[in-house]
Amino acid sequence: MLSKFKKQMWVAALCGAAGLAQAQAWPSKTITIVVPFPPGGTTDVLARAVSTKLSANLGQTVIVDNKPGAGATLGAAQVAKANADGYTLLMGAVHHTIATSVYKGLTYSFDKDFAPITTVALVPNVLVVNAKSPYNSVKDLVAAGKTTPDKLAYGSNGNGTAQHMIGTQFQIVSGAQVLHVPYKGSAPLTTDLLGGQVDMSFDTVTPVLPFIKEGKLKPLAVTTAKRSSALPNVPTLQEAGVPGIAIGTWFGLLAPAATPKDVVQKLNTEIVKIINTPDFKKQMLDIGAEPIGNKPDEMAKQIKEETEKFAGLVKAGKVTLD
Repeated sequence: MLSKFKKQMWVAALCGAAGLAQAQAWPSKTITIVVPFPPGGTTDVLARAVSTKLSANLGQTVIVDNKPGAGATLGAAQVAKANADGYTLLMGAVHHTIATSVYKGLTYSFDKDFAPITTVALVPNVLVVNAKSPYNSVKDLVAAGKTTPDKLAYGSNGNGTAQHMIGTQFQIVSGAQVLHVPYKGSAPLTTDLLGGQVDMSFDTVTPVLPFIKEGKLKPLAVTTAKRSSALPNVPTLQEAGVPGIAIGTWFGLLAPAATPKDVVQKLNTEIVKIINTPDFKKQMLDIGAEPIGNKPDEMAKQIKEETEKFAGLVKAGKVTLD
């Protein structure tokens, strides 16, 4: 018979082996990246760029599931409640740090119910108008917004998104009055912008860049502190006469909070490896995105800082949604 000590050692060894086998078994089935916007927008483009390479690296299918609505909070709520096993991920964005202060009825906590994996990229936002628009500069828009209040309308990706907050701050700083028209994502917004249903948008560079190159949209200013490498000749809002606005849109992957740390770390390692490849970097730069690839704790710090920053802007703009 085994002594009590030997039995304990034997059980511990078995448990350790079982745990190791479980860790090595991941991933053993399809991984889903939930995108909280419709297909065609920057969030979707980045998720699909990552999913294709991640699938090849892990030897498992990685699919993208679009769940748009409520300023990106519907998709986030779905992932927050999903099994914390590493098979359901969220392509989150700066929008979620804003939603924390805007939506009073959220069923999840963005800082407590998610485990950050890595920030994939930062994409500048750009103020664009239809090519046929009579407005050729930021000063033209500001003047129109002051002389004919509520005549102008800007579209956003939804209430509580970065575009909404940029529009809010633009009005506070410039004194122009512009009607906010929320959409479910970049694709329907851009369609209406091209069709003349809205006058302007503060969308990310990625979905509007092709139309800028085709001469269908006019870029008037970028909303980041520095000019965009994709639009080097377009001034910042600061340079265009509207100071104090320095907002870009970051996108990153997160898992449900209780996801095993070894799985989160493996995801971080594999995704950062993808982000640092020359072809992925080129793919990002071609769509106006700046590749990042940070550590989980660095992304967590970023989320905390952004949440605090936008809480102040939401209060100043008196933006509240149920």
